[in-house]
Order: sequence, then structure tokens, then C-alpha cells
Amino acid sequence: MKELEKLWTQMSEELESQKKLNKNLIMDMTQTKYVNKFRKISTYETIGAVICFGAAIYIIAQFRLLDIWYLQLCGAFTALFLIVLPVLTLQSLQRIQNINIAGSDMKQTLVSFERAKKRVLFLQRAGIYLSFLLMITMLPVAAKILGKNKDLFQETGLWYIYIPIMAIFLIVFARWGYGCYKSITSSAEEILKEIE
Repeated sequence: MKELEKLWTQMSEELESQKKLNKNLIMDMTQTKYVNKFRKISTYETIGAVICFGAAIYIIAQFRLLDIWYLQLCGAFTALFLIVLPVLTLQSLQRIQNINIAGSDMKQTLVSFERAKKRVLFLQRAGIYLSFLLMITMLPVAAKILGKNKDLFQETGLWYIYIPIMAIFLIVFARWGYGCYKSITSSAEEILKEIE
């Protein structure tokens, strides 16, 4: 009888150990799946950030060519935009990607995810609206710095062509990009809700 009891206890402990092992394995797989949701977009954002930083450094290095106050203002806004927005975007992606699913209770994980998701999507919307202003400030800076030495605020012809074409491009690209972010965050949220 004692042998049977001992065997039963041993099997019970092994079963409990197996359950914990399975739970840990499932949580690790879920964590990997969750992180992978953001890996591709993080790669694109990192490449974009490097390009933006390069452009900002070039503008700062050539800032002396912006000899009129409004060109200097446009140059300062453009350089600042090209540095600050990519940094904030990468930080918000890092924050949402680093949510530890296995290390905390599910309620806290969902709260952390919701906060990080709101920040990511807010930065994307803010970036879209500010991009319209960037579209207006970047062309005069580029025209002055890239050797044409033109003050586009003094010339009227190019503005009528440039702004509508760039606005259409920006609207299409922004809608596509924001849709990708919404899709990825929704997909990641589904992963979290599956294990809840």
C-alpha cells in the first residue's frame, strides 16, 4: 500500500513538473512569436533612422549656406525632425518589443502592452502630421544646400508642382505605413490574448 502511495505521489510530482515545463515552453515560444512581430518593422525603422541621421548631419554640416533667417529656420526644423522622430520611434518600438510576457502576470502585461501600443501609434500619427510641415521645409533647404543656391521662397513656379505631388505621395505612404503599424500591434495583441 505504501509503495502504491509513494508511486502515486511520485507520478503526481512528475506530472506537476511536466505541466510547469510545458507552461514555460509555451511562454517562451509566445515571447519569441511576439518579439518577431516587431522585428521586421524595427529593421525598416532602423534603416530609415540611419538615413535620417545622415541627412540631418549633412544639413548641419552645410548650415552656413542657409544665409537667410527663414532658410535657417527651415533647416533647423528639418534637421531636428530627422533626428528626434526616428529616435522616439525606435525607443517606442524597443519598449513594446521588450514587454516580458513570461515574467509578469497577464493583466500587468496587457496594461504595459496597451500603454506601449498607444505610444507607438501616437508617434506614427504625430509623424504623419509633422511630415506635411517637413515637406514644406525640406525643399528650400535642399535647393539651397545641394548647389542650386536658389531661394525657393522667392520663386513661385516649382511650389505649385512640388507640393501637390509630394502631398499625394505622403498621404498614400502615410496611410500604408500607419496601416502596417496597426496591423502589427493588433496581431501582437491577439498573441497576448491567446495566452490570457
